Amino acid sequence: MTGTFINIIAVIAGSSIGLLLKKRFPQKIASIVFQGIGLVTIFFGLAMALRSQNWVILILSVVSGAILGQMLNLDDRMNRAGEKLKSSLKITNKRFTEGMVTSFLLFCMGSLTVLGALEEGMNQNPDLLMAKSVMDGFSSIALSAAMGIGVMFSVIPLLIYQGGITLFAGSLQNVLSEPLIMEITAAGGIILLGMGINILEIKKIQVLNLLPALLMAVVFYYLVNLI
Repeated sequence: MTGTFINIIAVIAGSSIGLLLKKRFPQKIASIVFQGIGLVTIFFGLAMALRSQNWVILILSVVSGAILGQMLNLDDRMNRAGEKLKSSLKITNKRFTEGMVTSFLLFCMGSLTVLGALEEGMNQNPDLLMAKSVMDGFSSIALSAAMGIGVMFSVIPLLIYQGGITLFAGSLQNVLSEPLIMEITAAGGIILLGMGINILEIKKIQVLNLLPALLMAVVFYYLVNLI
């Protein structure tokens, strides 16, 4: 899991720089940076969603995933866990949980996460994840400058998700074909669109309740291709 550990170090380093810069940023600068992050998030989400090769799979995976996520109440569970962590560490940053969740989703919804983790897990080649680490490191500077220390703690879910794919890459090799990864990426793009809307405060969307859409994309991909 060399690539994932390098990714974690890059996020921690970038977040540390961003926290140092945050103290020097006037509120007006921090606000416009945050708006820029929101717009870029929407752009990436739209670009990812358009990679879908089958709109039926995308629609079904997002709708069914949202229903499942709402039933499991993932958004509330994650927010409570974030607040509990914040309280136990005596962190005063009001945007701690938001920063952690937003950063995790931005770092892990793209196809590069899945492809890089599979490549390292199957071929012991961390090059893709190392390239991703550079991008995440720079992104974490801007994110932590706008949202605070919660960005640094996004390495916890990042380790679980990205590291988990790496560890189980052998068994996932025959399941995650490139066309399927594109459908998972498209569902992740919808999630990022929702996150961008949240960042810009257009409307509050329980984005974490959409996470099961990633799993449902796998289910409906195989169902559609069996018909």
